[in-house]
Amino acid sequence: MKACIVGAGASGVTVAKSLAQQGVDFDWFEKGSALGGLWRYDNDSGTSSAYRSLQIDTSSRSLAYPDFPVPGGWPAYLRARQVLEYLERYAAEFDVAGRVRTSTEVTGVEQVGDRWTVATDRGSGEYDAVVVANGHLSVPRRPSFPGTFDGQELHSHEYRTPEPFSGKSVVVVGMGNSGCDIAVDLARVAGQVHLSTRRSAWILPKYLFGVPTDRWSGFFMRTLKLPTPLARNLVKLLARVAVGPQERFGVPRPQHPIHREHATIGQELLQYVAYDWIRMRPDIAALDGDRVRFTDGTTVDSDVVIYATGYDASFPFLPEDLVTGAEGGGRLYRRMLHPDAPGLYFAGLVQPVGPTIPLVEIQGRWIARALTGEVALPGKGAMAEEISTHRRWVEKSFVGSRRYRLEVDFRDYAGQLQQDMAA
Repeated sequence: MKACIVGAGASGVTVAKSLAQQGVDFDWFEKGSALGGLWRYDNDSGTSSAYRSLQIDTSSRSLAYPDFPVPGGWPAYLRARQVLEYLERYAAEFDVAGRVRTSTEVTGVEQVGDRWTVATDRGSGEYDAVVVANGHLSVPRRPSFPGTFDGQELHSHEYRTPEPFSGKSVVVVGMGNSGCDIAVDLARVAGQVHLSTRRSAWILPKYLFGVPTDRWSGFFMRTLKLPTPLARNLVKLLARVAVGPQERFGVPRPQHPIHREHATIGQELLQYVAYDWIRMRPDIAALDGDRVRFTDGTTVDSDVVIYATGYDASFPFLPEDLVTGAEGGGRLYRRMLHPDAPGLYFAGLVQPVGPTIPLVEIQGRWIARALTGEVALPGKGAMAEEISTHRRWVEKSFVGSRRYRLEVDFRDYAGQLQQDMAA
């Protein structure tokens, strides 16, 4: 048994650790000159979307891999460079840092019989399995609006620092974590920031009563064993008690309940809106030269439009029929295994209600045990039923948006994988 791992970010690192622990031989390729993926600022792989002020929205205790705590004394919310250092320490701790072949781009993956041929810009090899861990937050998804814009347009993937936008009028499109972070970052130097949103978002602070907010969620779900929707609504109630209703600050209250969409985690947005450093706007209706028109009929003069509108999963090295068959990651057994291509796995291609890094560690252990035969894989019919059941849950649980195609519930999903391994 020999496997190939594509990518050396948070997912690839923990998959390498698990394969090594299970005695599975592997080659490991990374396009950039060092491991780290998303968390390496200005990564020469071109895949990082990190901006200088990026501070993760998951507290360090929740962020950590289960077998490697974040060092004591580090802040409750890590900066991007601290997450990178943590990944580097993790790779060193489990003696896999020296196994990654950096500055090596995978250019093609092809199934040949029951094996896989992987081509890189430095050669090729044959493997029994391929684990794709190249991330899904590096290929920008940009909306299309009527008209044309004479100013500067960019995606949040390209944003790094606020200084180039000093004194300018900037429209930020999107109220996810990146959009709100960037709006706050810009508000300190820009002439005026406008934050455009189709349906608004629930805003939660990073701290509630001096405790990181996700620890409240963990208390409700893990200690009190409450269902995830109820736990999330209780956190929302705590936020409204501690901070006040967001609409009083000028941020519209969403029409959907909080458990139907990811909340946006940010400590400063509400105050910046209340102080008029950021002005809330509805969706864009059209672009008109140096003006942006919104669906409520208002217009603003603008120098810059920044689209914080998410990302598309991309696998340029895979045959198009395999990507289509997996529906870009939306059709995978246990969110990892391609049902029509035995031996092709995806790690980290999830968007959890809860932290991602510890969940990918469990995925890594599951993949390693699937490769050694310790996790028994069902037939195609059972895989298809499991996939259908999960997709029905996604449709029932979340608003209709491409963003939630990769959604999982941390507790339920981790439990499924742990049961598979225990069995």
